[in-house]
Amino acid sequence: MTATRNRRKQTQSLQERLAAFAENARERALSLPPGKERELLLQRAKQNEVTSNLTDWLSTPVCPKRGE
Repeated sequence: MTATRNRRKQTQSLQERLAAFAENARERALSLPPGKERELLLQRAKQNEVTSNLTDWLSTPVCPKRGE
């Protein structure tokens, strides 16, 4: 028997979803006392921001080298 795959149409871009998650995680982290859970939320927020930046960078068109 094969499993059915849940398919969902994304209404926001990947960058928008990553930014929203990062903002939400930072807000939750600020409401927590210092500790492991707070640090994990801040780390995940930073990872999502870096991922968003890399995705933007990778999706930009490549400029051909001059003189070649």
